[in-house]
Amino acid sequence: MRARKRFGQHFLHDAQVLQRITDAVALKSGQRVLEIGPGTGALTEYLTTTEGTHYTAVEIDRDLVPELQQRFSALQIINTDILQVDLQELLGPVTNEWRVVGNLPYNISSPLILKFILYAHSAPGSIRDMHFMLQKEMAERMCAQPSTKAWGRLSVMVQLLAEVEGLFDVSPSSFSPPPKVDSAVVRMQPRAQINLPARLSTLDRVLRQAFSARRKRLSNALKTLNIDWSVVVAEPQWRADDVGVAEFVEIAQWVDEHAAEGIGSL
Repeated sequence: MRARKRFGQHFLHDAQVLQRITDAVALKSGQRVLEIGPGTGALTEYLTTTEGTHYTAVEIDRDLVPELQQRFSALQIINTDILQVDLQELLGPVTNEWRVVGNLPYNISSPLILKFILYAHSAPGSIRDMHFMLQKEMAERMCAQPSTKAWGRLSVMVQLLAEVEGLFDVSPSSFSPPPKVDSAVVRMQPRAQINLPARLSTLDRVLRQAFSARRKRLSNALKTLNIDWSVVVAEPQWRADDVGVAEFVEIAQWVDEHAAEGIGSL
């Protein structure tokens, strides 16, 4: 089957990598599995060796669906764009935690990851973990620390809502056709219920504004918010790269608390 560029398809074929992913996921009988983009079914074949799982796959390429249905007759295969799926409808109601896996197209990785972690936050207990194959640069951003080049909006949002662990790198030769970049497998585990003092929408807006001017001091990048820097931990001379998760949440909390006063509105 020829890969389609418009779907960002790179089919994983390396048996050693497929086995390492299978071992990392470590499925058990009775668990619910959601695979995003099964493609030609290479990883599906490994994961379905665990008997008794409730397996659902979402595949956007309609030409791949008939073969998948023929090979894996017990699977529920949904032919649609995962970015357009209502996760509440697909995964709810919460009766058993889902295990989510996928070799994600690089062009949709960021919005897809945010979609899933935000859903997991809104529906605690719905997702146990997620194992994703990503562009290595994306994986590094998710696992990054403040004061590094990779630190950014995605780093903050993901680390606030999930524990992230980089598992191993994968070379281009493991795919057909081979991508032009290295890949990596990461594990994400949604955090237990978090009592956030700020709205996520406010935090996201603060992050967008801060990192869109990441070379500027916070006092300039967030100038329109009129923040009282004497009451927050972050210093006005810091840049977005220097601000940790907790400090960004505190800034967002300040914005929420003063929005009613006409201060800090975005």
